[in-house]
Amino acid sequence: MTLVVSGIFSLSIVGIVQFIEGYLASQELGRELDAIINQDLKKGLPPRLDYKTYFFATNNRDYQMPDVMYNIPEGFTEMVKGNEAYYAYMRVIDGERYLLMEEQHEMEARERALLDVVLAGFLISVAVAWLLGWLLARRVMAPITKLANQVRRRDQLARPLAPQYANDEVGRLAAAFDDAIGQLHKSLERERLFTSDVSHELRTPLMVIQGSCELLGEADLPPRAKDQVARIRRAADEMHDLVQTFLLLARDNAEESAFSSSTSLLGIAEEQEKRWGPKIIEKGLAFEVAKTGADEGIYNAPLLRAVMSNLLRNALHYTENGKVRLVLENGGFHVEDTGIGIPADQQARMFQPFVRGEHARGEGLGLGLSIVKRICQHQGWRVCVHSNAPRGTCFTVSFKRDALCQNPTNDCQNCSSNATGAQPALPKL
Repeated sequence: MTLVVSGIFSLSIVGIVQFIEGYLASQELGRELDAIINQDLKKGLPPRLDYKTYFFATNNRDYQMPDVMYNIPEGFTEMVKGNEAYYAYMRVIDGERYLLMEEQHEMEARERALLDVVLAGFLISVAVAWLLGWLLARRVMAPITKLANQVRRRDQLARPLAPQYANDEVGRLAAAFDDAIGQLHKSLERERLFTSDVSHELRTPLMVIQGSCELLGEADLPPRAKDQVARIRRAADEMHDLVQTFLLLARDNAEESAFSSSTSLLGIAEEQEKRWGPKIIEKGLAFEVAKTGADEGIYNAPLLRAVMSNLLRNALHYTENGKVRLVLENGGFHVEDTGIGIPADQQARMFQPFVRGEHARGEGLGLGLSIVKRICQHQGWRVCVHSNAPRGTCFTVSFKRDALCQNPTNDCQNCSSNATGAQPALPKL
């Protein structure tokens, strides 16, 4: 702001000085030239000139006008050439030209001094304004900086912030932070209580249902009744897994380690093979679990189980002919199928909540792949999808973000079968 205002003010001073200088010089030279023409020359007297003034006329041999001055326009003109500077005033009367010139070296020196003073004043004003602005900004921004640091530090949020500030804009901002933080604390407390309630209230009846199913499974029941008990048991197990998955997603990593169990990739794969293999074969599909690399990692059992289960369920629902293949690798796994596939322009949308393909199957709501994505983000894993040649879909889960899915143009079948150091496949169901 000071730069703009000072610049305009300085330029205005220079412009006004130039205008007044030219106006006064024009009036003075005009009067002197008229006096010479109308008084001195008419009386036959020589022009009255001082040592800085020169007179030229086209009709006077004593004051013959040089040829180079014929092109000077009529009226007032300021002439500057190198270190020489003149005021000139040309008058044309009856075709004759009269020129009066006056040296202005001293005026030019005064103008340069004025310009130096204006420039110095401009620079000093900008420097002083910058210094004062910086000091004022520090003073004004100090409470805002303090408030930002308090909001950034969690230990400062335990007590109200507004009483520490004056009743001004910063104080009202601190009060707004207090209100927002208070609402956040209430929401977090409600979520904590809800998580605790769900953990207790839902697990208890599920354990009752599972225990009752075990007792009924040992009882002497008709085959149809046993099938229904087994179905109830599977549904209760799935509900238990879902509850545990959602609870783990709601907790942070520190709480997660205290409430979850750990297992290997092979252990979860064997468990899911027993769970989904019969259903896939019952549908008339081939099911294969292959191992192309040894994985020594230990992972969160409920979350890894939920990811693999959802992908196998998805493959079962969307495959009518062919096979489903679970391939275990070092640092991840992928699930292949020969189903209807997912168009390339819809693959990214499949991980959004409540999004189902054009040929939706099963009774789901479109949350399975969304849950898979959330779990992978929560655990620092990576999940991607691409088409499986010649048809079908391949979902790849990597426990290392940069280990797999680097070349999604290759189909999963080729990637898994051409892996180095491939080991024999697990027994087929």
